[in-house]
Amino acid sequence: MSAYQGRFAGRTAVVTGGASGLGKAAAARIVAEGGKVVLWDLNAEALTAAAAEVRAAHVIALDVADPDAVAAAAQASAQALEGRIDILVASAGITGATVPVQDFPVDSWKRVVDINLNGVFYCCRAVVPFMLANGYGRIVNVASVAGKEGNPNASAYSASKAGVIGFTKSLGKELAGKGVVANSLTPATFESPILEQLPQSQVDYMRSKIPMGRLGEVDESAAMVCFMASEECSFTTASTFDTSGGRTTY
Repeated sequence: MSAYQGRFAGRTAVVTGGASGLGKAAAARIVAEGGKVVLWDLNAEALTAAAAEVRAAHVIALDVADPDAVAAAAQASAQALEGRIDILVASAGITGATVPVQDFPVDSWKRVVDINLNGVFYCCRAVVPFMLANGYGRIVNVASVAGKEGNPNASAYSASKAGVIGFTKSLGKELAGKGVVANSLTPATFESPILEQLPQSQVDYMRSKIPMGRLGEVDESAAMVCFMASEECSFTTASTFDTSGGRTTY
C-alpha cells in the first residue's frame, strides 16, 4: 500500500516504457495513489499484461521513435483521460550495443538515439500543448548517470542520456512560470529487464562504480519519479534528481 493515498487524485498520466521496469512501477504507484494512467510501449504483449496489473485506463502499442505515431497516441490518450494529460513519465529506452566506438554499429547508434533522445523529444512535443491548455503539468524524463559520467563501451546510450538531461534543462526553462515543470531522473543501474540487453561484465562494471555496493531497486526510483510527478514538486524545474547510490553527487 502506498504511503501517499490520494496524492494523484484527479490527475492523469502518460507513461512510456510502461510495460516493464521503472515505467510499470511508476504507473502502478500513480494508480495506487488515485491517478489514471495510459501506458505506451513497443511490446504489445507485455503491454496487455501490464495493463491488467497496473489497472491502466488505456494502453497504446507504439514506437516512440515514430513522431506521427506519438502525436496520434497523445491525442488518443487525452481522449481516454477525459481531455487532460497532467503528467508525462518518459521512461522508454534501450541500451544498444556494448562495444568500443570504433566497432559500434551505425544502425545501433541511430536506433538508441532515436528511442532514447528523439523519442523523449517527440513525446514532450506532443504532450506539452495539453498541459499548457490546462495550466498544469509535470514532466519526468528518465535519463541516467551514464549521461553525467559516461560508461565505456556504451557511447550511444551515454550520449543519448546526456542529451535527455540537456533537452530537459531547456524545456524546463521554456515552461517555467506556466504551471508546467520538467525534470530528469538520473538513476544508477537498477534491477530491470533492460539489464538483459547487457553482458554481465557491463553490469558488474556499473555495480562497481556505486559506493553503496549494490544495484538500485526499481521501487526506489519509482518513488522519486512519483515525487517529481506530483504537485509537491513545485519549485524545481529544468533540473535532475539523482538515485545513484552515491555514484553521482552533482
